[in-house]
Amino acid sequence: MSENKLTQKHRKKRKHPTNDKNVILKQLAKPFCFLLLFIMVCAFLAQYLTGSETLTEYAHNNPDLAYGAVKDVPDTAGTVSQDKSQQTGTETAAPSEAPKSGSTTLKSNAQAPDAANPENGGQTPSTPVTSENDSTYTTDKNQTEEPSEMNTNPERTTYQPGFYYEPLTDAVKQRITGISYPESGCTVPYEDLRYVGLLYYDFNGEEQTGELICNKDIAQDMIEIFYELYRNDYQIEKIRLIDEYNGDDTASMADNNTSCFNYRVVDGTTNLSKHAYGLAIDINPFYNPYVVYNKGGTGNTYISPAGSEIYADRSQDFAYKIDENDLCYRLFIEHGFTWGGNWNSSKDYQHFQKVLK
Repeated sequence: MSENKLTQKHRKKRKHPTNDKNVILKQLAKPFCFLLLFIMVCAFLAQYLTGSETLTEYAHNNPDLAYGAVKDVPDTAGTVSQDKSQQTGTETAAPSEAPKSGSTTLKSNAQAPDAANPENGGQTPSTPVTSENDSTYTTDKNQTEEPSEMNTNPERTTYQPGFYYEPLTDAVKQRITGISYPESGCTVPYEDLRYVGLLYYDFNGEEQTGELICNKDIAQDMIEIFYELYRNDYQIEKIRLIDEYNGDDTASMADNNTSCFNYRVVDGTTNLSKHAYGLAIDINPFYNPYVVYNKGGTGNTYISPAGSEIYADRSQDFAYKIDENDLCYRLFIEHGFTWGGNWNSSKDYQHFQKVLK
């Protein structure tokens, strides 16, 4: 076969490029037309099903259905928190919006505020929050729980937050009667005593709430002195009513408890102690013991409480030691108290008392 005939036969077998493109376009056109037709049918059905609204309009007018919003939840006052597009009163922000100032923190988004906040004109705040720990949106503690200073006796005197005194309430009288306050024979009327609330730092450096009962004539001294001790991080292990020790002064000292009023006699005598009048206080007594030299003429030294003998040697340096350089000493002396550490025949390093004129 000649070369020309072979060439012609080969050319007949090859497809033209233009014909290939046309075939591909025809193949793509069919599914595209089908897809376009399907979209048009869906659009028609959507418009038919929703009336004259488009899908966008339907979503805008029915956000609760379109976006799965939480349904209306009645609040604690019996009203309903309405959707933003439906409400006519105060606008309710969505949970993701920034909280409004002056509002009250809620425990959950579904819980409405209990009462109107006076700081925002008496209107009930309507913005819920998602967390109680949101630092930009906090509850005023005075609206939910009142500190002890707020649950008041009208005769209470408050010096600083956490530092106050007041006449004995019936509840306090019930606590002490028959213990530090004898049911009969007590020569000090309740009216001469004051309940003192205060703050202090314990031996771990943690803030604690303490309580004392003292004579009304030194109540102001007490809150001023203990406030200064608190401001200076002065550490006191415990400040409890001696009634928690059944009125036992020895047990209270052994537990290093700071206390004031206790209707009792001086240890080893029949004389009423200044504690019996609420005019004396013992501070950190285990580290500042009561020492009597040559007790009863026996030549023996008596130290109380038991176990504190090592602290009777005041030449040593140790923590919680009261001496003339100590802040506690200086404050009580400035307020007109005398210190048992300056006595002669005995030393009461824990003890401060005031003699009334």
